[in-house]
Amino acid sequence: MTRPHQHRTGPMGVAVVGCGIISDQYLTNLTAFPDLRVLFCADLDAERARAQAEAYGVPGWGSVDDALAHPDVELVVNLTVPAAHVEVGLAAVAAGKHVWNEKPLAADAAGARALLAAADAAGLRVGGAPDTFLGAGLQSALRQIRSGAIGTPLTALSLMQTPGPESWHPSPEFLFRAGGGPLLDMGPYYLTALVNVFGPVRRVSAVGSRSRDRRVIGSGPRAGTEFEVTVPTHVSALLEFDGGGSATAVFSFESPQLRLGFVEVTGLDATLVLPDPNHFDGASRIEDGGPGREAPEAGTAAGRGIGVLDLARAVRGGTAHRATGELALHVLDVMEAIGTAVDTARPVEVTGGPTLPAALPEDWDPYAKTLAS
Repeated sequence: MTRPHQHRTGPMGVAVVGCGIISDQYLTNLTAFPDLRVLFCADLDAERARAQAEAYGVPGWGSVDDALAHPDVELVVNLTVPAAHVEVGLAAVAAGKHVWNEKPLAADAAGARALLAAADAAGLRVGGAPDTFLGAGLQSALRQIRSGAIGTPLTALSLMQTPGPESWHPSPEFLFRAGGGPLLDMGPYYLTALVNVFGPVRRVSAVGSRSRDRRVIGSGPRAGTEFEVTVPTHVSALLEFDGGGSATAVFSFESPQLRLGFVEVTGLDATLVLPDPNHFDGASRIEDGGPGREAPEAGTAAGRGIGVLDLARAVRGGTAHRATGELALHVLDVMEAIGTAVDTARPVEVTGGPTLPAALPEDWDPYAKTLAS
C-alpha cells in the first residue's frame, strides 16, 4: 500500500473522479479555492473527462487509474454513481489518497464501514456529502437553536415531495435503483440537518410504496426511453433521537405538489423554519405566536465543495474536519434502518452515531489562501 504523504504543505492536490452533471458545481468551486489544486479529471468516458478538464483549466485527464497514480494528488473527490462509491474509495485509499464521496457515502452501510476501516488503517481521512450544512443558511439556523432562541428542540417536520427527476435528468435510472430513490437521493440533505439539530437517531419507524414499476425519461437524447423502478418512490418516516426529540420526514418522487426544502424545528418556546437543506444559503424564520421574524444569516454560501476544502485544511492543520465519514455513515445507517422498517413494518433500532461537528466560524472564507506553499 502507498502510504499517505504526511508532511506536505501548501495547497492540496485534488483529482475529481466522475465527470457527470454534478461535477460542474464541484469544479466551479474547487478550481476557485486557493487552498486546493485540481490536477486531474477522471471518468470511464475519457472524452467526458477531457471536456471537463479543458472547461475548467485542469491540467490532467484520463482514467481512474491514471488519477490514482498521479504523485501530487492527495485527495480524490469521488462523484461516481452510488454503486461505485466504495470501489473507487477503496482504490483511492489503497493508493494513499484521502477520499471525499458524494452522497450517499455508499450504496449500503456495510460497504461504508469497509471504506472507513480501510482509511483508518491507512491513516487517511474520509469525508462525505452533503456539505450543505456548512453553508451560511444551515449554520446560521444551528446557531439560533444552540443559542436557545427556540428553547430545547422537541420535534421537527421535514418534507421533500416532487414528481421525480426523470422529467429533467437525461440518465435518471440510477436514481430509481438500489442506492437511489427519494430516500437515498435526497434523504442525506434533510437527515444530516436533523442530526445536527437533535444528535444521533436511535430508532425509526416507516412506511413506503412504489406507484409504478417503470418510468420514462423525459429529456435529453434518450427521451421516451422506459426504465425499471426497483425501490420505493414514497417514504414516510418517524425518527426518534438519543436526546429525546422526534421528527417526521417524508421523501417522495410521486407528488405533483412540489414541497422542497421544508424543515421546521419546534422547541419549547418557538418554531424555527430552516432554509432548504439542499442549499448553502437562505434565511431562517422564527415563529413564536407573534409576527414571524427572520433570523440573521452569516457565513459562506460558496456551494458544493466547501466540505472538501474544510477536509483539506483540517489535514494540513491536524484538526478535525466537519463533514466526516462517520456523520455520513450514521445518516446512511438511518436510511438503511428506514428501508428495513418499510420492509418489515416494524420499528428498527439504530446504534452508534457520530460526534457532532464543530460550528464553522462565521468568517470562514473559502477564497482565502491559508495554506502556505
